[in-house]
Amino acid sequence: MTTSTRAAGAAFEFSYITCRNISAPEDDAAGRKVYSGHAPASSVLSLEDDENVREYLVGTYGNQKHAPTLVHQAIRKTLEDQPDQFSILNGGMVIVTRAVEVDDKRKILVLQRPSIINGSQTQGELDRYFTKYRSSPDFFEPSIKFELIVTTDDGLIAEISIARNFQNDVRPISIAGRRGQLDELEVAVQKDIPSAKLRKSETDIVVDGEYLDTEKLIQVMFALMPGAVLKSLDEDGDASNKVFTYSQKTRCLKLFQTLVDASGEDSEFSDVYQYFLDIAGKAWKLYGRWKSHPGFSGTGIPSFERENGQVAEVPDGIIFPILSAFSAFVDRSGKKWEINIPDVFDENELIEAAAQAYMEIASRNPQTMGKSKACYSTLLRLTGLYARLGRAN
Repeated sequence: MTTSTRAAGAAFEFSYITCRNISAPEDDAAGRKVYSGHAPASSVLSLEDDENVREYLVGTYGNQKHAPTLVHQAIRKTLEDQPDQFSILNGGMVIVTRAVEVDDKRKILVLQRPSIINGSQTQGELDRYFTKYRSSPDFFEPSIKFELIVTTDDGLIAEISIARNFQNDVRPISIAGRRGQLDELEVAVQKDIPSAKLRKSETDIVVDGEYLDTEKLIQVMFALMPGAVLKSLDEDGDASNKVFTYSQKTRCLKLFQTLVDASGEDSEFSDVYQYFLDIAGKAWKLYGRWKSHPGFSGTGIPSFERENGQVAEVPDGIIFPILSAFSAFVDRSGKKWEINIPDVFDENELIEAAAQAYMEIASRNPQTMGKSKACYSTLLRLTGLYARLGRAN
């Protein structure tokens, strides 16, 4: 059995069976190459997949990961029942590398910084197959189809990775992370929460505080966004319509992605994007504080999870109308966006109003409250009054 090994530096020796240059004229004109062929399955076991927008979803993090999907099960069944047909039943693997040297005599491709960009799930199942059956006397090593793309264009690599994975329903968070659209936001959060790491891939698990829930953070910031700013994004500036911030996390993320892409070309969008960078950390702290605000204790709302009689976690359906109400306190101070809560503001009054809306408008259902325009507008009227009092003083 042939195996692939790391060569000196970042090089990787990739054993192959067949390999052809299939570069199109436009590839040659752009200075890139495309190869295709077959390789022993063991050749792909040690390849990195750091350029991929998703990783193998089974096995890592133990029970935190998903159970085998239909894709995993199909690959597994082929390997166990018909390994000699694997090369024609499996779609193969797409690999990207910054440079390649072809050694026809040894049938070796020497790759510089290679990465799988489509096929991580295949690699994961092959690794499982080799681990389980390699020691068997009748072990059969299948071949695998590969496509090798040689380019030094990091932006193109990201786009290829995204495009080649769409058939596997890559989640928007992975695409945003791979495009670098969350990098500045992470730095912004770390100004207030130095240890924070944003979740940038569907395989980043939000557990034990290792990753901050990026999609939830963006939802929170849209909830806090002043109505006038929201209106500038061609959204409905009426704060009572902020129900989408609670119930449509993908819409919030995609709207944020649009802002990132447009911020360098449009000054108005740049200002709105700056809003996110200025208040990111403060917004997340505000969300965290209200999720376990002690003022909710004794309000008679039974939907709260409690620890030792204390409020442990308030449902988001109640929190988001409250956060939207805080948009009355968000304003630009000079060139920087800030959350300026007036000294006269009484949090207990807001809690009482939220509890009343929960019981009388939402019929004691947190999800109904999170989707009720009336609940949002009721709480905003209260904070709007405090905001006007604060400015008057």
